[in-house]
Amino acid sequence: MKAFRPIVLAAVLAAAAVIAGCSTTRRLHEGQYRLVKNNIVINGNSDLKPSALTQYVKQQANSTVLFGWSPGLSIYNWSDGSGKGLNYIWDKLGTAPVIFNQSLVESSKENIAKHLEYLGYYGSTVDAEIEKKDKKAYVKYTVTPGKRYVIDAIKFTIPDNPEFAGFFYADTAAHLVKRGSYLSEELLEKESARGAAVIRNLGYYDFSKSNYFFIADTLKPGWTGLDYSVRGYSRNESAASESTLSRYRFGEVTISHAADIKFRENVLRRLNLIHPGDYYSEDIVNTTYNRLASIKVFNGVSVQLSPADSAVVDCNIRLSDSKLQGIKVNGELSYSSSGLIGVSPQLSWYHKNIFHGGEWLSLGFTGNFQFRPSDKVRATEFGVTSSLSLPRFLGLPYTVFTGSSIPRTEFKAAYNYQNRPEYTRQRTTLSYGYSWQTGRYYHFQLFPLRATHINLSDTSPEFEKTLARNPFIRDSYRSHMDAGLNASVYHSTSNELVPAVPYHYERFSIDLSGNFVSLFKKLMKQDEAGQYMLFGAPYTQYVRGELILGRTFRFGFDNRQQLATRIDVGAGHAYGNSTSLPFEEQFYCGGANSMRGWQARTLGPGSKTADGSFIIPSQTGDLKLEIDLEYRFPIVWKLEGAIFAEAGNVWYIADLDKDFLSTVAGDWGLGLRVNLNFIVARLDLGIKEYDPSKAAGTRWSTPRQWFTPSAMALHFGVGYPF
Repeated sequence: MKAFRPIVLAAVLAAAAVIAGCSTTRRLHEGQYRLVKNNIVINGNSDLKPSALTQYVKQQANSTVLFGWSPGLSIYNWSDGSGKGLNYIWDKLGTAPVIFNQSLVESSKENIAKHLEYLGYYGSTVDAEIEKKDKKAYVKYTVTPGKRYVIDAIKFTIPDNPEFAGFFYADTAAHLVKRGSYLSEELLEKESARGAAVIRNLGYYDFSKSNYFFIADTLKPGWTGLDYSVRGYSRNESAASESTLSRYRFGEVTISHAADIKFRENVLRRLNLIHPGDYYSEDIVNTTYNRLASIKVFNGVSVQLSPADSAVVDCNIRLSDSKLQGIKVNGELSYSSSGLIGVSPQLSWYHKNIFHGGEWLSLGFTGNFQFRPSDKVRATEFGVTSSLSLPRFLGLPYTVFTGSSIPRTEFKAAYNYQNRPEYTRQRTTLSYGYSWQTGRYYHFQLFPLRATHINLSDTSPEFEKTLARNPFIRDSYRSHMDAGLNASVYHSTSNELVPAVPYHYERFSIDLSGNFVSLFKKLMKQDEAGQYMLFGAPYTQYVRGELILGRTFRFGFDNRQQLATRIDVGAGHAYGNSTSLPFEEQFYCGGANSMRGWQARTLGPGSKTADGSFIIPSQTGDLKLEIDLEYRFPIVWKLEGAIFAEAGNVWYIADLDKDFLSTVAGDWGLGLRVNLNFIVARLDLGIKEYDPSKAAGTRWSTPRQWFTPSAMALHFGVGYPF
């Protein structure tokens, strides 16, 4: 490993020098210039931001990452252009330079000016300055926004239809176009789309935003009037096409799917909210579509509407074929400076329609194997889980839930076996609960019944001595019964597996254990320590909560650069029949998704060194705080790079003192990712920067120590770490 350190350091420095130092214009022909940068400057005190106009520049420069470096462009210039041997590979992997095209500057000026007029800046001017130097071109666009008009008066003109007029005027409070608003085509288009959606939900099936007409009067100095009209014909029709605006009702409703997919008809009818005789509503149609799609049995849902006569619209719902069964494989691999290798495979099978009513059945198998090739140290863990999810809230009728998402009732059972040098542990869990969604982005889970039985056996003599010396730890490592409830709420502004847009998320979970059981403790036996027993083991009593806040920013013209952040705070408190949190409920740091300078469970608690009682590390605490920052950038093809920094640790609340900040660990590192859009595979090298377990004065790492075996941890994972 000592020989490995200079090799890694030399490779990193050499790669950085070669990539960054390569000329980015060496393959340009005479008279060609590489477009390096477009700069947009806005004159005056305008609310406009340059970023809002960037996309209207017709020629964009090569995307860059830190300090203007473009990895793809550097790799492209490794080639001599012959297309032979390695040169062919560099051409394919790299990104060709953007050759400056002066004619596109004029087109860009017109494009920006048109967009400014759309935003309501009338008479704007756009100038451009071009600087050419050393085969590089820089373009500066200077924007002077034009005049904006404030709407002083609005005149409404609507069809002579009392019922429609009543609906229209009842909605005026929600209008986007108001007195005092700035006049713009953008505002009028938004109002047309919003108003048309409201009217369609009231039964006007054939109504659209094209039924809105706006005429602005700006001839009177200092005054702007707006004629806001709704007509019985669209903008692309003449007044001769005027017709009466009529409300429609749903007519015949049919639901069909492939004959080889067995699905109970009564379930489909309960999920469907489109009923013959009801007034047409676009929201009802969309909600029915989402409800049928949310059961995830059919690949596609098609809702086809067709007018049957002047006031009736028939509905035909078609459900396409689907693959009902599947297998998922996942895994993680980690390596620590102590030579400890961790392998965590995961395999699961699922069926999405096991009882022909959208019921999901899944079986999962997990493993966690840790070992050192140099000796006989081993830790083996495997588990099996089963889950049955029903598309309804048991105990309540379908009619209670009329939203886009269908609540689900879940039954879960799991068994886990863990064999470590210090002990053998068996864990059996049964749970029953509900999961549901509000809107598109809020997810909830409530498990009113969650019972776990832990059986600890085969403890080593050395471990028994440790437990005898520390009663607090002893209560964490003993057979026990954990019965209580669990609830969590999760919100995210994106539901994609690999979001391609900026997003943020929040997750809060809470566990309450032993409170209900304690009501019956007078009926229970007590052990020699005075703890009440349930099914032959003491029951636990505690409260545990965790809050995770994350936000990912995207920037750059192609939006492929990311700055991801996360804060993770958790705490637990034991009381009543327990003196400490059960081991499996305690917090830990380290691993592929947390404090990557350390392997899982090797950091903390606080400034404590590794507990010699555990041959395989198992450092935990009842308090956790972690802050993460990661910069992600494209390199070539699907390959991404990452630079990250993290700070955090776990603690025992009883051990906290005024020197708390000195026990916060810190690391940084580098990562590579292969982003295939639907999945991300990654490799991270974490480096300890501040290790609170070391003696004072030696906790900070110097650059010479970064690549030493004791300061590094290597992790392989699937998906972004946060």
